[in-house]
Amino acid sequence: MSLEIKVPPVGESITEVVLSRWVKNDGDAVEMDEVIAELESDKATFELTAEQAGTLKIVAAEGDTLVIGAVVCSIETSGAAPAKAAAPAAEEKAVVNDAQPAAPVAERNGESYATGTPSPAAGKILAEKGVDAAAVKGSGVDGRITKDDALKAEKAAAPAAKAPEKAAPTVAAPVAGSRNERKEKMSPLRKTVAKRLVAVKNETAMLTTFNEVNMKPIMDLRGKYKDQFKEKYGVGLGFMSFFTKAVCEAMKDFPAVNARIDGESVVYNDFVDISIAVSAPKGLVVPIIRNAESMTLAQIEKSVIELATKARDSKLTLEEMTGGTFTITNGGVFGSMMSTPIINAPQSAILGMHNIIERPIAEKGEVVVRPMMYLALSYDHRIIDGRESVGFLVRVKQLLEDPARLLLGI
Repeated sequence: MSLEIKVPPVGESITEVVLSRWVKNDGDAVEMDEVIAELESDKATFELTAEQAGTLKIVAAEGDTLVIGAVVCSIETSGAAPAKAAAPAAEEKAVVNDAQPAAPVAERNGESYATGTPSPAAGKILAEKGVDAAAVKGSGVDGRITKDDALKAEKAAAPAAKAPEKAAPTVAAPVAGSRNERKEKMSPLRKTVAKRLVAVKNETAMLTTFNEVNMKPIMDLRGKYKDQFKEKYGVGLGFMSFFTKAVCEAMKDFPAVNARIDGESVVYNDFVDISIAVSAPKGLVVPIIRNAESMTLAQIEKSVIELATKARDSKLTLEEMTGGTFTITNGGVFGSMMSTPIINAPQSAILGMHNIIERPIAEKGEVVVRPMMYLALSYDHRIIDGRESVGFLVRVKQLLEDPARLLLGI
């Protein structure tokens, strides 16, 4: 009995997937619910499991684009055991067949030799001259190569040895350095990211405003309490939790930053779902921290670690990447000093963090060196005015430079 395994529905907006990798090979025995392949959509990677135990028969190849409901493979639920039992017999047959070709070797029967086999004297001459016996036609009994054949072969073989020297000048001189090219098909995720980024640039009135923040207060606070924090909560105290809390607090004063355009209406959210941009092996993904406005620093840090780990292991679900009202991206981990991040539609704004550099700044009339970070807020000018965008970023800066206000909510 054969059971067809089809592409399952993986989301309302997903109509096709790509078969990215076969975990099992054609003809393998599989158990029920065992992972047999990986499917990749424009949003996430999914595992395809065996619906019954049996022998796998592959239908689709790696890299194929399959619509929802298409047959990926089938599982033979009967006759699997005999196939395994027949394998040893096939191996034995192969061994017998392998042994048979060994028979035609040069043998001596009395004074005759097999065709093409030199006599001892001829073999010595050919070896001294470096001539291959296979290139010499024997004139002896049964086609054996005689001494005379070997002596004559010396003159015939000489021109052949010189032939490569004449052909050498026709070879083109090699070009220094590698100039190879290779073409790879874009993954569904990369194609979707490309389409969405181009759409955002074409369909929104995107602008970017910049500011800088003195990170010394936060760094001092982390240095003072990081050991106690990790001992109590089991996670480190990073920068992402401070930025997330600051963003949530600033949105209370500037709700348009947390809103979106829906047709001719503006939708304001009374919750904050923060999308965090994570670089995964197959591209950029943005998992979401739900209701970040009600979380503590420890809860945010745990969520960030959990989502980032899933992203690196390609284990994120659609639910964990769907939605989001505001995005935070940290290009600083890659060494970026300043950039203009692109809005993650249908959101209206995105905050870009960058690397921390010690720079001289004026503080209370004196020049001091402080760890500084540039912040960039890209926003849709159709819904967020310049006053709101600048005011929001200044509020985030104030909260980060005075973390006591951030923790007290004032």
